[in-house]
Amino acid sequence: MSVRVRFAPSPTGFVHIGSLRTALYNYLFAKKNNGSYILRIEDTDQSRLVGGAVENMLDILSWCGIEHNEGVVKKDDEIIQVGECGPYIQSERLGIYKKYIQELLEKGCAYYCFCSKERLEQVREEQLERHETPKYDGHCRDYSLEEAKERAEKGEPCVVRLRLPENKDIIFNDAVRGRVVVNTNDLDDQVLIKTDGFPTYHFAVVVDDYLMGITHVIRGEEWVISTPKHVYLYEAFGWQAPLFVHLPNILNSERKKLSKRQGDVAAADFKKKGYLPEGLINYLALVGWSPEDEQEIFKMEELIESFSIERVSKSGGIFDTDKLNWVNSHFIKEYDLDVLSKLSIPYLIEAGYMTEEETIEKIDWVKDLVSIIRERLSSLAEIKKEAAIFFNNEIKPENEEAKEMLRLAHIHELMNIFEEKVKNAETIDQNFGKILFKQIQKETGYKGKELYMPIRVFLTGEIHGPDMGMTLKLLGKEKILSRIQYVRDYLIKNQ
Repeated sequence: MSVRVRFAPSPTGFVHIGSLRTALYNYLFAKKNNGSYILRIEDTDQSRLVGGAVENMLDILSWCGIEHNEGVVKKDDEIIQVGECGPYIQSERLGIYKKYIQELLEKGCAYYCFCSKERLEQVREEQLERHETPKYDGHCRDYSLEEAKERAEKGEPCVVRLRLPENKDIIFNDAVRGRVVVNTNDLDDQVLIKTDGFPTYHFAVVVDDYLMGITHVIRGEEWVISTPKHVYLYEAFGWQAPLFVHLPNILNSERKKLSKRQGDVAAADFKKKGYLPEGLINYLALVGWSPEDEQEIFKMEELIESFSIERVSKSGGIFDTDKLNWVNSHFIKEYDLDVLSKLSIPYLIEAGYMTEEETIEKIDWVKDLVSIIRERLSSLAEIKKEAAIFFNNEIKPENEEAKEMLRLAHIHELMNIFEEKVKNAETIDQNFGKILFKQIQKETGYKGKELYMPIRVFLTGEIHGPDMGMTLKLLGKEKILSRIQYVRDYLIKNQ
């Protein structure tokens, strides 16, 4: 049997980091098994649709390298559908749902319900007062199909509900949770078709998954509670149900489901902060799944090779930003320098350090900058902070240890000799620094911390930092001399 899986989001807003992981696991499973990965849009809740959500979702998935080979795709800024099982947008499949709901009605597995919202709310309140689980009381179950159809055809507002049998155990196997048994007495007669004629998720998902040949339903654990109803629908139609795989939630540090109230949860938020797609995807794969060995850094091809449903955890995975930063920093260190530099430019512009024109004119300078800062970055947005030492004109050591360096008895001697040699230099490149420090050490006898730290402080205001040779090259003669004079004036003022 050929594996066919789907990612079926609702276009109701941003792509949640949990949804992105669901898409990733579907993609990895399909690729591992030489199967098909489908993208379907579930837009039956018309009241919650957000304009541009589909386009944004496709952009994020593409950015992450999660490419589907069937369904809704974006080509030349246009949304199209590719594949033989379409339409892949539920609002375009209403005729299909109408056909299958009629089949359920004829079989007696569904019925029309004419209860008003007011009545349903009253029933709910009474059940709560009796400390009962709120659910539909079956008021309309016994209307004959002929009578109910006649009322519906006359325009009386109604929905269509699933008719669950009484006291029946519904059993299904979950690849993560094992055997699940739920009795129908604990379930509700789910609405299948709403008053607006659109199907609910619970009906459309079963019809679509069957007609599209889905073999494995990989989705979040919030759907476990609804799966018995879906299983019964498969039984009612006489269809083979797919294998269900319910993924654990992604949790915050307090072990609660990750939500927007606790901070950034949209995939686009992480992109904006300068996380690389490789870093984000690598980390997300590990939140709820573990490889057989101790490997933690994966390329996409390695994730595909290593991934298995059997190693998906039953318990929720904690979203650890520190671990994400560690993973992402690895990819930043290994990334192609030309690509990384281009990705860093927007942050330099955003910080006001350079204009777009300047980044074009000084692209080699930018590459040098990125090359020595990348070791200190866990996300590209951090370049705004780490690059400040190359753009700030004022050197104000805030750290007490840095201030202590400027109090050394030989600081003025170092500044004077350093200044003289920079003034006389024809070229300040990376090798200039190596030669310069050797000369100063030979002439003064200062070495180690007595030599390097004071110079770094009066040039950058910091004790530690990037390679000094490249730092001197990036600063250039004019800025070096300007900073020496600034610090000299600073010391005079603060004597």
